[in-house]
Amino acid sequence: MTSLPRDVPAHEIGSGFGGFWRALPREGRFLLSTVALQHLGRGMTLPFTVIYLHEVRHFSLDTAGTVMALLALVAAVMAGPMGALTDRVGARWMLIGAGVVQSLGAVALAFAVSLPLAVLGAILMGLSQSIGWSGSNTFISALVRGPLRQRYFGVNFALLNLGIGAGGLIAGAFVDVTRPVTFETIFLVDAVLILIPGIWLLGPLRHVHARAERPAAGAGRAGYSAVLRLPGMRCVLLLALVTSFVGYGQLEAGIPAFARGVSQVGTEVIGVAFAVNTGVIVLLQFWVLQRIEGHRRTRVGLIMVGIWTLAWLAIGASGLLPAGVTAAVLVIAFLGLFGLGETLLQPTLPAITNDMAPNHLRGRVNAVQSAAFMSGGVLGPLVAGALLDRHLPAVFLAVIGLGLVAVVWLLLRLERLISPEVNGLEAPRSPTAQTTSRPAAG
Repeated sequence: MTSLPRDVPAHEIGSGFGGFWRALPREGRFLLSTVALQHLGRGMTLPFTVIYLHEVRHFSLDTAGTVMALLALVAAVMAGPMGALTDRVGARWMLIGAGVVQSLGAVALAFAVSLPLAVLGAILMGLSQSIGWSGSNTFISALVRGPLRQRYFGVNFALLNLGIGAGGLIAGAFVDVTRPVTFETIFLVDAVLILIPGIWLLGPLRHVHARAERPAAGAGRAGYSAVLRLPGMRCVLLLALVTSFVGYGQLEAGIPAFARGVSQVGTEVIGVAFAVNTGVIVLLQFWVLQRIEGHRRTRVGLIMVGIWTLAWLAIGASGLLPAGVTAAVLVIAFLGLFGLGETLLQPTLPAITNDMAPNHLRGRVNAVQSAAFMSGGVLGPLVAGALLDRHLPAVFLAVIGLGLVAVVWLLLRLERLISPEVNGLEAPRSPTAQTTSRPAAG
């Protein structure tokens, strides 16, 4: 990254999506344009992978949870090498590679009639995530920064969820556990759609390499030891791990397994619940972005914890009233509330991470956050699979509750460790400050 990304102060962005879109560089608009479509296939498979492995391919619930944990484990273990590689070769090539690897993983899972094929698919999907997380956040940060960067992360997340939610709704009405071909189809659709961003990365965005700059004099060597010495970095990593464990680490394992085995709702209810999750994110994300701008990101995180607590209480109650309309409504309410919490978390934690990162370490900083996040994804399916397979839903919910308490403590500690600017408070600007530098092309 040989020049600064586009930097626009909050008061110049304007209100609404139109103001945001006009403030974006041309490259940012290209990048956003296919986000929803490329994640449509992922949305088809995300809510149903554990159900597919368990009810269609006849692996035990414990084994299915372990396969999903392996996916996250590979992503966590490979995040470090992939982050260093991102700094060396640039985020663009990493994103192209991530798409190809994920496509191959989806094909392997489509025909996972044996455990080795399921394991191969999980390994490839995990490798793709280890490449894609660091590459995507680094690429975005090569285009925008400041308040525009926080908004970009939020809008990107909303569009991602639009694709995932639409995919979940389509798959919920289409898949049938008595017809394996329906599950094979959705994995193959995912394999094709994930390749779509390559059109931009090999075309209009080919000049945005997003490689690391040389370290400034006195900045020290570009290594992971330097990353861990950044103020607040270790706290950010713990936050990523625990929020993943109590949240995203449960979406592919704990939530579908709890909803099916404890709340006893049908697959169509799970599909609707994921669609509601998406609807909340898509409809409210930009509204939330405008209201959290200028507020401390750690305080926004505390509100998120409160909302997620209500969500887990809802799904816990669904287990007390199984196999009925009330259980279905509570499962749907869980994912709706969970989505509202996501609109607060997703713009803020990546923005904190990238605002604290010097340019020569950006790929590595995003990689270690990815590793921490994926570590929570390892623990989530393992714990959910082990406890729910042994019919211990109350213990499962108690563990989640302890995780939420830990998130509160970490947010309060992080607030004392990072600067107000990194925490979302805009620094005073000089009247002569430049506000419209071009995106990185090196």
